[in-house]
Amino acid sequence: METLYFARNVTSAIPVAEARGVLCMALAEQGLSIKEYAPKVIKQAVIGRGAADKAQVQDMVRIILGLNAVPKPDHAADALAAAVCCAHRVLLG
Repeated sequence: METLYFARNVTSAIPVAEARGVLCMALAEQGLSIKEYAPKVIKQAVIGRGAADKAQVQDMVRIILGLNAVPKPDHAADALAAAVCCAHRVLLG
């Protein structure tokens, strides 16, 4: 899961935090652990540097996962990038 970060769109902070809370609670009720990564760490894992833009991350997710198109909506690509980051961390220790 990506850590919360709101630089531009502060109005989405409450709904995102609420959804995140529900997800954390559901995972905890199932005894599942949560892994959190900063946006910079996710970009580093997917692109190789922490200063990548959204389009670069989306395209690299497409390449890494062998997809025909960039995942839509943007949040889907973000979630897949976080999953790729987590997989890299688990596999590399």
